[in-house]
Amino acid sequence: MSTAPGGLLTVTQALTRAQALGLDRLDAQLLLLHALGRGESERAWLLAHDTDLLPDEQVNAFEALCQRRLAGEPVAYLLGHKEFWGLALAVDARVLVPRPDTETLVEWALEVVDAMGLPAAAPTGPRVLDLGTGSGAIALALAHARPALRVAAVDRSADALAVATGNALRLGLAVDFRQASWLDGAPTGLDLIVSNPPYIADGDPHLAGLGHEPRAALASGPDGLADLRSIIAAAPAHLTPGGWLLLEHGWDQAEAVCALLVRAGFGLVRSRADLAGHLRCSGGRWPSKSLAELG
Repeated sequence: MSTAPGGLLTVTQALTRAQALGLDRLDAQLLLLHALGRGESERAWLLAHDTDLLPDEQVNAFEALCQRRLAGEPVAYLLGHKEFWGLALAVDARVLVPRPDTETLVEWALEVVDAMGLPAAAPTGPRVLDLGTGSGAIALALAHARPALRVAAVDRSADALAVATGNALRLGLAVDFRQASWLDGAPTGLDLIVSNPPYIADGDPHLAGLGHEPRAALASGPDGLADLRSIIAAAPAHLTPGGWLLLEHGWDQAEAVCALLVRAGFGLVRSRADLAGHLRCSGGRWPSKSLAELG
């Protein structure tokens, strides 16, 4: 490709070169905006300034970002943030990149707590615990959407908790973060437990394309259900009567997860579809009365 006089690239030439290397057009635009110190919402600026010449320093920064993206690094890591539920969350290689499908879990959780009845102000609302919080996406979304909730979150990774705590401080949201493995040391009397745990099978070929994200937050045993089994088995001891357990899982795991919930004694077991129509979340309500009382 020929360059502008003096050897400089224009905006259009830089984007065209990146796409010729195999980069997605949207990714190229976002990375160029980042290299230029502009926000993701300024894609129209690239069109209005398509013939502007770019200094070598910015071209070099852009091309370095493109090479990292072509090597499989998520765009969110390269930009340093990802939007989730309208919140700009800082993310890096210490945590998974929040996916839009996880907003299905947040929507369902909000329906559950709204049905419980929310007080006018915190901290007297329902008690919610997010397991394996990562960047804090689910916990922070709930705290933002319903300030009266008493939200806590755990993760076994100190690195992940550092990211989540930083996000909470920057957003001014009150979430109680603690290092733990699932429900170890968790309180009783919780009104809602939510989790997006690892659910990919250890041998799943899709893991190869996720090599830049923490494997411990992705894979969970030979069938991908090891952590889901642990959470479902432990949750009843920590839920208040009538409390809910809501879980994200793989697109083909709804039947298995629902069976685990029923076997553990949960009622009103059901699943919710994600944006693509796959059954992505399953959950159930811990009975207000024991089976013996019911029967």
